[in-house]
Amino acid sequence: MKKYLVLITLMMGQFISICAQDNLSQSLGNLTSKDWDGKRLELLTSYGKVRIYFVDEGIVRVHTVKSDFKKDFSYAVVEQTANPKVEFSQNRGFLELKSSLIRVQITERPVRISFYSSDGQLLNEDDPSFGTSWIGNEVTTYKTLQPNEKFIGLGAKTGGLNRFGSAFVHWNTDNPNYQTYSDPLYTSIPFYMGIVNQNVYGIFFDNTWQSRFNFGASNDRFSYFSADGGEMDYYFFHSKSVANIIDLYTQLTGRMNMPALWTLGYQQCRWSYTPDTDVLNVAKTFRSKQIPADVMYLDIDYMDAYKIFTWHPKNFSNPKQLLTDLKEMGFHTTVIVDPGIKVEKGYHAYEDGLKKNLFAVYPDGTPFTAQVWPGWCHFPDFTNPEARLWWGNLFGGYVDLGIEGFWNDMNEIATWGQQVPSLVQFGWEGKKTTYLEAKNMYGMQMARSTFEGTRKLLNGKRPFVLTRAGFAGLQRYSALWTGDNQAHDEHMLLGVRLVNTLGLSGISQVGYDVAGFIGNATPELYSRWISLGAFSPFFRGHTAKNTVRSEPWSYGEEPEAIAKKYISFHYNLIPYIYSAFKQSTQSGLPVQRSLAIDYTFDEKIFRPAFENQYLFGPAFLVAPVTSDQKAVEVYFPEGKWYNLYDDRMIEGNHEQFVEAPLHRLPVFVKGGSIIPMQSVVQNTNEKPDETLEMHVYNGKQSEPYSWYDDDGSTYEFEKGCYYQRNIVFDDKAKSLVISKVEGSFAGRFTNIRFVMHGFGDELKDLKSDNKKISFDNSVTFIDILNDGKKMDNLRIFTIENTENQINITW
Repeated sequence: MKKYLVLITLMMGQFISICAQDNLSQSLGNLTSKDWDGKRLELLTSYGKVRIYFVDEGIVRVHTVKSDFKKDFSYAVVEQTANPKVEFSQNRGFLELKSSLIRVQITERPVRISFYSSDGQLLNEDDPSFGTSWIGNEVTTYKTLQPNEKFIGLGAKTGGLNRFGSAFVHWNTDNPNYQTYSDPLYTSIPFYMGIVNQNVYGIFFDNTWQSRFNFGASNDRFSYFSADGGEMDYYFFHSKSVANIIDLYTQLTGRMNMPALWTLGYQQCRWSYTPDTDVLNVAKTFRSKQIPADVMYLDIDYMDAYKIFTWHPKNFSNPKQLLTDLKEMGFHTTVIVDPGIKVEKGYHAYEDGLKKNLFAVYPDGTPFTAQVWPGWCHFPDFTNPEARLWWGNLFGGYVDLGIEGFWNDMNEIATWGQQVPSLVQFGWEGKKTTYLEAKNMYGMQMARSTFEGTRKLLNGKRPFVLTRAGFAGLQRYSALWTGDNQAHDEHMLLGVRLVNTLGLSGISQVGYDVAGFIGNATPELYSRWISLGAFSPFFRGHTAKNTVRSEPWSYGEEPEAIAKKYISFHYNLIPYIYSAFKQSTQSGLPVQRSLAIDYTFDEKIFRPAFENQYLFGPAFLVAPVTSDQKAVEVYFPEGKWYNLYDDRMIEGNHEQFVEAPLHRLPVFVKGGSIIPMQSVVQNTNEKPDETLEMHVYNGKQSEPYSWYDDDGSTYEFEKGCYYQRNIVFDDKAKSLVISKVEGSFAGRFTNIRFVMHGFGDELKDLKSDNKKISFDNSVTFIDILNDGKKMDNLRIFTIENTENQINITW
């Protein structure tokens, strides 16, 4: 055996020697020296240097350069304070770093890196021949493909749930006519997860140059990730589940802020509602038809000649009155802002930005100029701290009028011609770089500038920032939408997959334009899409010029009735959705969840027939279906599942065809779930009825549920002004325990009506804190969704919502 090992070593040495003479491609060489300082391992090789250290027990950073380390700066990564316990050892031919979760093994001749679980299972390894390699300035890390390995995530990418066999480019692109397999799109999140041998790992490539990820496309040997320039700087994650990996990733790149409650409501947009009377008429129609809504958008036509921070002198001549009227009807207003500053003498934003040298420039110092909606424009350099501060202060006029929502568009950067010269320069926090490195980061830094500025101006209120472009870490500043989609079934389903995979990438407040931005939706398509939107984290209808109007009443009586029903049910679910967002702020777990999060090792969820299915929060299984399908095959993962509309119970681990009439989106509830619901309100400023409905679904697999509330608009929750209770359903103990209230926020509900599903006659001798409880026959919010048809066998009872622990037994 030793003879063969020597032979292999000699062959590898000869191979490295040959590669060293091949200047077309050069990989990391043999180890020549090492330095371990107790936290960080630095390696010098015959070609290149490597720095490896644990950020946390489950996060390893691998930083590789050809010559000297220059980069230790990242817009994506937030400061880390953990001090993980790491063991270092040197063995014959390899080095090893080990935490409680990951073992890193580094071979010496040549330097190649492998990652193992704590129990010794291989997770991921460098290709032994190529490892990390350079072709000119392009840097690539090649990874061995393992049998049956799957790849998920990677942000706003089209295609299937499993990325195996596909390749993708990260290069933020204004792609208004994207198709089912178009790439790239508007946002770049170079983070993916691998699933192999009942284990999960993650890799985040922290490089903003144009990058590529290949998961076995056009080869059967390796996967790889590469960038046109910059350094090979990636983080490796491992833990026991996909949810834990997302937790680690959002620990590294930051978590979203608690959203304002009004941003969870329905939002109506069009390019454009103009003049101001059109905006008011739409808002009034929502109220007269009693279709709930919270937000009206103003697209670019509210401006004077498309100049941001201005108002059209004729069509929006009195913005203060318009915004006052909308506020009195319970509407918040969100305005669009593009980065292009029109080159025009006398225009304040242009004159001031030019005077202060705050625009991106050519190498000779003159401002870069390109055409967008206003004509020739300059573009703020959002990688300059002074420009970010300046930009944020420009929102003062909007805030003074009462605006709290700010929609950042065209920030890829989008220009007419779509070809920004590569030599355009940016400050990059004083380090200076070109568009080649700055492009993918531009949109996120615009969103950051908007968020930081408006948060300061709003004096304690939470701003809403929405962006089209971004990079890893954008969740710290902004919500996201999937860009300019099209009005057809394929795009409806694609939007679902995009939101699912963005959730895998740490983005929770994300959605699509309901009914499609480009083209004309049919009444059937609108009906199906609006019902799907009701089970999405960001619920907005939006259409372009020269398309049919797309308000709920625009398609006829039946689509309007369907829209009203599902939008209303979305408002019933506000306590549930808000609690799910709270979880996102704490663990990064998204509101809309790919089945790969909870059922990672179930092969069936990756089938094309089922890959669109998702969980909305922890309880609802949503099975998207096209507008012309009357039935659909649904896969039910392990556990018990209840039909939302009639409570019929379905055992998991099998497929089943279910009816899907246009007025009934296939939705199911997981056994063991707890779902708080409120009465319908016309907007989130309205106070719901004093009784909260708490729906409890019988099942053996139940996890503690956290019900969360606060004032919905300020940051007082950071000082302890919130309302939180943990609810535990124990099937074996036959009990339901609601913990004592945590936090100082006064609860919104004086009573709790429990609606018990699937219990039948089990609920004998029902008591609350040893006091006997009687059942009632109330109409529930699900009955209303079900056109007033009551479900059989529900057990309903109401108790007072005290602040103390509540113990219900049977």
